[in-house]
Amino acid sequence: MNWSVKTANSIMERLPQIYEDKGYNGKWSYDYGVVLKGFERVWKQTGEQKYFEYIKKNMDYFINEDGAIKGYRIEEFNIDHINNGKLLFVLYKETGEEKYKKAADLLFTQLEKHPRTSEGAFWHKQIYPFQVWLDGLYMGTPFYAEYQLTFANGEELEDIIRQFKVSYQHLLDEKTGLLYHAWDEKKVQPWANKETGLSANFWGRSIGWYLLALVDTLEILPTDTPDRNFLVEILEKTLKAIVSYQDEASGVWYQVTDKIHEKGNYLEASCSSMYVCAIAKGIRLEVLDRQEWEAQLKKSHQGLLDEFVLLTKEGWVNLNKSCQVAGLGGADRRDGTYTYYISEPVICNDQKGLGAFLQALAEFEEVMNEE
Repeated sequence: MNWSVKTANSIMERLPQIYEDKGYNGKWSYDYGVVLKGFERVWKQTGEQKYFEYIKKNMDYFINEDGAIKGYRIEEFNIDHINNGKLLFVLYKETGEEKYKKAADLLFTQLEKHPRTSEGAFWHKQIYPFQVWLDGLYMGTPFYAEYQLTFANGEELEDIIRQFKVSYQHLLDEKTGLLYHAWDEKKVQPWANKETGLSANFWGRSIGWYLLALVDTLEILPTDTPDRNFLVEILEKTLKAIVSYQDEASGVWYQVTDKIHEKGNYLEASCSSMYVCAIAKGIRLEVLDRQEWEAQLKKSHQGLLDEFVLLTKEGWVNLNKSCQVAGLGGADRRDGTYTYYISEPVICNDQKGLGAFLQALAEFEEVMNEE
């Protein structure tokens, strides 16, 4: 069974009016960009135009002829709002329509003006000052890289590497090799350690965002980019750390990565999908050794199917056990404790989980077809 095609078709068929008529329910939200990047991969592998048209139809709801984006406000300086812009490059390349380039220009203008830490790392949001979250590397950095290489002659590639260097330096836990969810440079947030500025736990999906940011950026950067090997090194180191916290029986991973035996922790679909995607894509890009990683990839891919997937009576793919949302601070004062991370709702067919799952399936199938 071609699971990527089956999953893409399930997404298209389940609620077509919400996705096609209202551009994913009318909200410029990063999670839909995760899904649509999965569709881009399926389209490239199958050549079926309906998948490209699905991307275009959803994005066209938001993109005006002058490049303005419905529901987007640059002054929020929210790095999450950059993510959907990754689809603009393929749309511009395939159609030549200037509105897509203009929209990409608008999002790049945000990055040019986006507030940064003293070492040059992007804040997560204007309302989260001096904070670097793992999530933000996925949201902004691959777009930044592709924009530079598509429209700006690759002028700022060293700044892209800097985002990873600064974040890795501050968020790495040397003992485990895992990365903490977030870091507050000012060390003033209620969730931040007063000495280190770090949040208290290793959240599975945040590490997944970081791993996807690495492989997506590696795919974009030329192989002769200075310090590109740094990204390869931290990809492999982080994946090796993750594997040591895998649930051996199922082949997948927990919501709070290192607390395997703690009461309330659960196997979680979105982070597990992201890890599978990162391994498969790393093999495809030849930055991970196939001999070393293929058995792990096969085991974890099968784990996704066995642990999280159920088919409906219509034959649609349901992805279970995704954390709906997790963050730090804000109006609801999310405190980053273990209790907090396991208290957020666990839902079926969360868009972030589905998108990561679709990307993982497509990458896995491409790698296996190369054998």
